[in-house]
Amino acid sequence: MALTDTVDPAASPSTKREKRAWYWYDWANSAFYTTVITTFLGPYLGSIARRAAGCDTDSDVPCDADVSVLGLGIAPGSLFAYTASLSVFLTVFVLPVMGAIADRSEHKKELMAGAAYIGSAATVAFFFLTGDRYLLGAALFLVANIAYGASIVVYYSFLPQIASPEERDHVSSVGWAFGYLGGGLLLLLNVAAVLFKDDLGMTTGEVARWSIVSAGVWWAGFTTIPLIGLRNRPPLEEPGADGNVLTDGFKQLWTTLKSLRAYPLTLFFLVAYLIYNDGIQTVIAMSAVYGTDELGLSDDVLVPTILMVQFLAFFGALGLGALAKRIGAWKTLLISLGLWIGIVLLAFLLPDKQVVPFVALGGGIGLVLGGSQALSRSLFSQLIPKGKEGEYFGLYEISDKGTSWLGPLLFGLAYDITRSYRVAIFSLLIFFVVGMVLLFLVPMRRAIEAAGNVAPHKL
Repeated sequence: MALTDTVDPAASPSTKREKRAWYWYDWANSAFYTTVITTFLGPYLGSIARRAAGCDTDSDVPCDADVSVLGLGIAPGSLFAYTASLSVFLTVFVLPVMGAIADRSEHKKELMAGAAYIGSAATVAFFFLTGDRYLLGAALFLVANIAYGASIVVYYSFLPQIASPEERDHVSSVGWAFGYLGGGLLLLLNVAAVLFKDDLGMTTGEVARWSIVSAGVWWAGFTTIPLIGLRNRPPLEEPGADGNVLTDGFKQLWTTLKSLRAYPLTLFFLVAYLIYNDGIQTVIAMSAVYGTDELGLSDDVLVPTILMVQFLAFFGALGLGALAKRIGAWKTLLISLGLWIGIVLLAFLLPDKQVVPFVALGGGIGLVLGGSQALSRSLFSQLIPKGKEGEYFGLYEISDKGTSWLGPLLFGLAYDITRSYRVAIFSLLIFFVVGMVLLFLVPMRRAIEAAGNVAPHKL
């Protein structure tokens, strides 16, 4: 079937083949999440910034010099956190518009393809991040992360079209698990490069740079599979009078925000999610920086541990998905947030340069990570009025894989003020505690029914 073909959903319902094709985009984009955001870019961009500031890149002593960004002096160790925060601030304006456009377009696949290929091209361009070009690195990350989020918005909007309410916990969990498996496989290859860098005649920085580039190639290559297997469908939302989906998208952003007043419980869940998932994303994005610069662990320890997290997240997503079948997704998600609170406390208490405690904590993160995110996605999909999937997921994606704003900002400010990553990681507790309390207060069954959907038997 051609990329531009459109199929009447009533005449041709979703098939197992289409669900399998949908899973493959999790596989494709997770390479950016695991290899770039979680593992290599934070420490590598930090080392580029420290070099530009004239600091010793091999020293464990915090760098007191600053680098200049738009006339502002910031600590080199905060550059990645601030850039991540800025990218998400910008996505606040981009993603809901992208979602609204997707809801009105007969060409969702083309929208997803455009965003994916822009993001992957920016990731491949990290090949040029050498010397002291820290501003180039920050700019490329802004483009890649915004495009990544835009592609995910369109991708998520397919979920209610290919899975019934009773199927969504399972389909979402399988997709998330499959994504961690794909991201972990590429990271495994990059781990091998780290461990054998001397035999390859490469420095740690060169391995990091080529690993980032490989994620862009992987992302672009495997995106082809869902583009072939997914089907475009007629939009339930009609374009406006001028028939321009782009201008409609901007108009709809304001309409979407106003429409949330009619679904206060959906808004309540969204606020809870944006808070606790901001904490999750910040922990994952800053874990490599924390392990390297605060705990003094080498890449030979850090990178294999992050690899272990990816594969454990595969089993964790399936495991929490199975638990959700028994006790309900909402209860399972609350349990996972309690575990996240324990993880942050233990991270704060980890001793310096001790391998075993760090690896054990990584194992705990892996087991809870995939499930908490997959169940959040499936629960939110049931709180969306029909025909509004893209625009609502545009709001949801403001704090999804690799995209968080307040967490990195707080993390960066805490480090800028104290020059201590322990204080920075401890500050993230507020996101998990507040988010968990708010989620507990959401009456899920009533929220799903208020959105015009049928609630599953177990919540």
